[in-house]
Amino acid sequence: MAVKRTPGERIIELRRTYSISGETLAERSGLDPELIRRIEEEGHIPDLAPLLKISRALGVRLGTLLDDHEELGPVITRNGEASGTVRFITGSGGGPANGPGVPAASGGGTQGHSFHALAADKGSRHMEPFIVDLEHDEDQPKSSHEGEEFIYVLEGTIIVEYGKDKHRINQGDSIYYDSIVPHRVFSSGGGARILAVIYTPV
Repeated sequence: MAVKRTPGERIIELRRTYSISGETLAERSGLDPELIRRIEEEGHIPDLAPLLKISRALGVRLGTLLDDHEELGPVITRNGEASGTVRFITGSGGGPANGPGVPAASGGGTQGHSFHALAADKGSRHMEPFIVDLEHDEDQPKSSHEGEEFIYVLEGTIIVEYGKDKHRINQGDSIYYDSIVPHRVFSSGGGARILAVIYTPV
């Protein structure tokens, strides 16, 4: 069975393929070089926004940083399969956690959000659907990126800070917003699980 690569390892591979230095990638993406180094070397992922900016700077889809291979036909995720398909955990500290190549949460604890891919390996897609397990983390910074996001709360209650507004979204509720506006999402207390669909334009 092939060892899965982390987003950071894929970024390194793409940089080498395109002969792009870390400093050049930082300049093109508008990110701090130290953040890119941590993503590549430590498996650190604060949230999806940096990965989106990096994928834009490299001229690839976000899925290229997340996928092991691409499927041209439909991709079906059966009930229960998503829980075992952890693509990454935000705020990760590196090292295996949920399988080969999947970074562990900082300090080996449960901090950070776990993203379970629902359309893993679907080629040429513009939507990224995830089941996300959220922790109560009000310290995370707001992020912004091109595109739109749709969130449906499966379990618990979440807080969505969108611009200057704060919205409480309960189980069974949904929210749809333009992700160019600075935003952040976290559990209101205890854990929560959401369906999140992220659309990024070509």
